[in-house]
Amino acid sequence: MTKDDVLDIFRECGAMLEGHFILSSGLRSPVFLQKAKVFQYAAQTEKLCKALASRIRAEFPDVTKVVSPAIGGIIPGYETSRHLGVPALYTERVEGKFELRRGFEIAPDDKVIVVEDIVSTGLSIRECVEALRGIGANVVAAACLIDRSGGEADVGVPLVSLIEYKVPAYPADQLPPELAAIPAIKPGSRGIQGVK
Repeated sequence: MTKDDVLDIFRECGAMLEGHFILSSGLRSPVFLQKAKVFQYAAQTEKLCKALASRIRAEFPDVTKVVSPAIGGIIPGYETSRHLGVPALYTERVEGKFELRRGFEIAPDDKVIVVEDIVSTGLSIRECVEALRGIGANVVAAACLIDRSGGEADVGVPLVSLIEYKVPAYPADQLPPELAAIPAIKPGSRGIQGVK
């Protein structure tokens, strides 16, 4: 699957938005990838996650579990795990920190990959990796559908992305004039109660 194929799916699903957006990292951007609009279509989600699973298998053939940070990573994590043929688990925030709950277990010999939807700064993956390592998990890598940092995000482990798509992002006090002239909106999930 090429970069154009992936971005075309986002466009077809109305998931590539333009304006002035506050990202979950706090940075501002003229482009927001509203992956939830893609994830409402099972066939499109399957195409993306099947391609991501293929890329993961090529680099990490012995992965035994997928873990995703809630909320955004649950759907791509589940669908990617289906194509990898391994269980899908997820972490949830408890008092601001990720935890593995709901009876999910990771054995000492499991090789875990953290699957996320879109990476900007890598914060959610880093926090998820830290939580998993805190319980003794062997996190071998992370993966995402789109790395919007263009390979610059540090997630604490090797990162496999379906595509890299560098989108400009700015601190709120360093906006270009054309972006500063547009009202900002926050379309992400970090404002949801229980999600930081």
